[in-house]
Amino acid sequence: MHKYKLSLIVCTYMRPAPLSRLLKSVMSQTQVPDEILIIDGSLNDDTGSRFRESGNKNILYHKVPPEHRGLTKQRNYGIARVNDGMDIVAFLDDDTILNPDYFEQLIDTYTQFPQAIGVGGYITNEVSWEKIQQDNPVDLAHYYYDGYRRTESSRYKLRRKLGLAQTTQPAIYPEFGHGRSISFLPPSGKIYKVEQLMGGVSSFPLAVLKEHKFSEYFEGYGLYEDADFTLRLSMIGDLYVNTTAQLEHHHDAAGRPNKYAYGKMVVRNGWYVWRVRHAMPSFKNKLKWYQITILLTAIRFLNTFTTSERKEAFTESLGRIAGIVSIIFNTPRYRNDS
Repeated sequence: MHKYKLSLIVCTYMRPAPLSRLLKSVMSQTQVPDEILIIDGSLNDDTGSRFRESGNKNILYHKVPPEHRGLTKQRNYGIARVNDGMDIVAFLDDDTILNPDYFEQLIDTYTQFPQAIGVGGYITNEVSWEKIQQDNPVDLAHYYYDGYRRTESSRYKLRRKLGLAQTTQPAIYPEFGHGRSISFLPPSGKIYKVEQLMGGVSSFPLAVLKEHKFSEYFEGYGLYEDADFTLRLSMIGDLYVNTTAQLEHHHDAAGRPNKYAYGKMVVRNGWYVWRVRHAMPSFKNKLKWYQITILLTAIRFLNTFTTSERKEAFTESLGRIAGIVSIIFNTPRYRNDS
């Protein structure tokens, strides 16, 4: 049996403590990566001082110059520095913590599906799932899939009532965009064929990454850059999520943009990803994309009055409105190649 040589890239920005927790779980894996590249875009040296001289020859620390700062640029910077002898390159967010057999399960997926051009892991601590006997499609309070159910969010309840919800498998991108992500796949222990992976829990053959790059359209925080990259790959090969390759994601607020910028990104980057995957959607699907976008913006604005984070909700809704207007008067220029 071929033993895949594994490289790990962790792009980080101003998060030395979460990164330390991640690397502790990496070094206790049943299959430790053959090399670990830390690609640091921090504005200070707090991360560098911890990891520049780690004492572990497998850990390679790189402080990127300013022109390479930002998630997609840092990923491409890391890819260019992967040892040519590696087979698979894994990416992890710096605020994740791995189950002990995460990499073993991830690599086993390539053994089972040697044609795979991407394999993703499974986050266990963000959604609570319940195993059930049979689906109940008229139950709006829950989302059902493959023998499991989870609580349905208020926005999806409303979308279902209005006929604006996806009816196909999660992580298969509908022509109107706004699909359900891999977080809607249950912890069934199965491997699912998908069209999208989450970049912070993903892996790809090095040969694929040499040919296809992360788009630098997504500057800075890079919201939806992973959707863009993996949707492009899904048009040329097979992607999988292995729900036994498990980890936890502990969202760290450090390094995130302000809510206005985030809201604008949600709309503009969402539009960009949609049109990269579906360059010529029908009028019906165009209308549906805008209907959902406006609906989600309205829901976020109403959060100003229904949640304790009133300022954040109001600011983000303003950003979303600005994003909608900007698409009309300053349409993003998109490409559906690498």
